[in-house]
Amino acid sequence: MRPSSLSGRLILSSAVVSVVLLAVTGMLLAGLFTAALERNFDQRLRSVLDGILAGLEVDASGTPRLPQGIADPRFGLPLSGWYWQVVPEAGGTGDLASASLLEQRLAVPEGAARDANGAAAVYLTDTAGVSLRAIEQSFTFPGSARRFSVLVAGNFDELSREVRTFTGTLVASLALLGAGLVLATLVQVRFGLRPLRDMQARLADIRQGRADQLKGSYPSEIQPVAEELNLLIQSNVEVVERARTQVGNLAHALKTPLSVLTNEAAAQNGPLAGKVREQAEVMRGQVNLYLDRARRAARAQGIGAATEVRPVLEALARTLERINRDKAISISLDCTPGLRFRGERQDLEEMVGNLLDNACKWAAGQVTLSAAPAPGPASAGRTFLMIAVEDDGPGLPADQRAEALKRGQRLDETKPGSGLGLSIVTETAGMYNGSVHLDTASLGGLRAVLSLPSAA
Repeated sequence: MRPSSLSGRLILSSAVVSVVLLAVTGMLLAGLFTAALERNFDQRLRSVLDGILAGLEVDASGTPRLPQGIADPRFGLPLSGWYWQVVPEAGGTGDLASASLLEQRLAVPEGAARDANGAAAVYLTDTAGVSLRAIEQSFTFPGSARRFSVLVAGNFDELSREVRTFTGTLVASLALLGAGLVLATLVQVRFGLRPLRDMQARLADIRQGRADQLKGSYPSEIQPVAEELNLLIQSNVEVVERARTQVGNLAHALKTPLSVLTNEAAAQNGPLAGKVREQAEVMRGQVNLYLDRARRAARAQGIGAATEVRPVLEALARTLERINRDKAISISLDCTPGLRFRGERQDLEEMVGNLLDNACKWAAGQVTLSAAPAPGPASAGRTFLMIAVEDDGPGLPADQRAEALKRGQRLDETKPGSGLGLSIVTETAGMYNGSVHLDTASLGGLRAVLSLPSAA
């Protein structure tokens, strides 16, 4: 799905917002979980510290003793990461520590922050490299002048492992949630934009001649668009019909005076009458020429016209074979089934008929007519078809092919015709955004290729 499409933009923007929100939520939850674990860990250490302070005694020599001991067995395992110690602040002998500490003692950094009760919560590292969370508090026992530092430390790596486990589970859960949100957005977007895809398909049907209006009901947001498009299509049809009517009216309005002039001149003798007849015929030819051009232009700009190609080609091939029966011209046809021209049948007949008539004039005996979808990518959202006419005649030099497509150009006066056939084909094809080009045929003669928009 392209980011430039409406669906792509909606899904991409939703995915970006979801990722950002889930990332922020994940960091917030991880931070809250870590803070809650640390508070709980500190409370556990504080409970052990309070138990030590409650059971600690100092004998007459000032040496601390803990008659009850600590019930937690982790304090008895060497270098377990769980330690407690009671150390005189002024130095000297008489310290007391858990069996897990062995000979090491833990020192609180100078300047550690303390709470209102004088307790400091700090991070330490033992000789085994284990990270510790420790709570230390100074305490003076009744009946003793010595001040002792009482410290309890726990294995903070265990807490870190819990945090990592929770974070991994949280990331996986949020990633799954994010994927679900993106999938839900994709479903919503595809469902929400389905009316637009339906409208696009129905517009394609109109453009290809399978329908004449947008039918069906649409959501309230795009129903006005459908109605306006129907009005636009109807307006286009009316414009084309008015153009055809005006062209017909103009033809009748001009032909009548020309006929009068021709008849009056025919009844007279002399050079003036001859000149009038001559110029009247020129005017008649020009009127017919430009009226035909206007009709072709009006048909080409219409919406919805579509013509089956094969019946037209078959009818033209049969007709031209009968016309050229004395030359024994054989016309072979190869047309892809289902091929349709996006335009009027009359224009297709005129274009192919001119090309086929030209090929029969020059062919020695064989003409081929083929039609197939045009190769290559579609242009501007349209597909094209290609109609090729080949003959086994003398062909045409490459430097003369461009001249042959110009209006009124005749490269050989020995053949009948006005020289307008190929130029009319070029002009009519251009009105449909098509094209004509000439090449060398496989039969040895001329190959004319007509490219036209396809309605298939």
